[in-house]
Amino acid sequence: MNWPQILLNSAVTGSLYLISAISLTLVYGLAKFPNFAHAEIMSLGGFMGFWISEQLGAPLPVAFLVAFISAGIAGFLSYRLIFKPLSDKGASLIHLMVASMALGFILRHTEGQIWGFAPLTFQKIVWPSWEVGSVHITLDWIILIATAILIGIALHFMMTRTKIGKAIRATASNPKLALSSGINTTRVLVITWFVSAGLAGIAGLFRGVETRVSPYLGWDILLPTFAVAMLGGIGSFYGAMVAAIIIGLAENIGVVLLAQAGLSTDYRMAIPFIILIAVLIFRPQGLAKAFKGN
Repeated sequence: MNWPQILLNSAVTGSLYLISAISLTLVYGLAKFPNFAHAEIMSLGGFMGFWISEQLGAPLPVAFLVAFISAGIAGFLSYRLIFKPLSDKGASLIHLMVASMALGFILRHTEGQIWGFAPLTFQKIVWPSWEVGSVHITLDWIILIATAILIGIALHFMMTRTKIGKAIRATASNPKLALSSGINTTRVLVITWFVSAGLAGIAGLFRGVETRVSPYLGWDILLPTFAVAMLGGIGSFYGAMVAAIIIGLAENIGVVLLAQAGLSTDYRMAIPFIILIAVLIFRPQGLAKAFKGN
């Protein structure tokens, strides 16, 4: 095995899952339901980035900024127009999950009507690559890993050192106590939904740059995203960071083992599913307990 290459590929895969899973688990921590429209929010970020970069010719950093803002606005609107009214009416977990599936269906087909269902490829961007010993590395991989690290550090700083971060943690822990303590929980939820959806948009654009953009882009990585969130302990920011590394490593080692066994590497998507099932059976709380108090 080329372990240096496997470790690098694992870092790339884990970085993408980290950005996606953090955004998913932040919302779950407050809203207490899995948002299946997360997949289409990622796709929206990919499409908006494609439109800005490929069709308007803007620099890629601008595309990432637009992907973040547009996906953030979509997340904000979905909270204000759908999930908050439902929660105020006492909607159950099942009601909220079904509503998120319906929202995802609408978003997916709206994206398909605007940009088409055929996959779109970034053609104006050519990433330089290098061979370092036995390791093949490209600039977009470096940017993805660096972005995931910066997002992790920024969110850690925000959650531990800022007023809004402490308010998010307090609201996630005990919404009624947070409200009685003078925390504007509605404002906290609005900010969390915007930031979380914005991060999902960034993850979607990274995925689109790496592969192709289509209305099903988000679904391609939704399962491993849930696996990371579940293994980390859903709602646990720090658990998701560790779980993303584990899932990325397991998936890339699994690909090598599948190839050596003469099996299709398409089975790689089964790896996070197997981990997800194992976590639900043997450790449903995930890694959250290890980070309790953080």
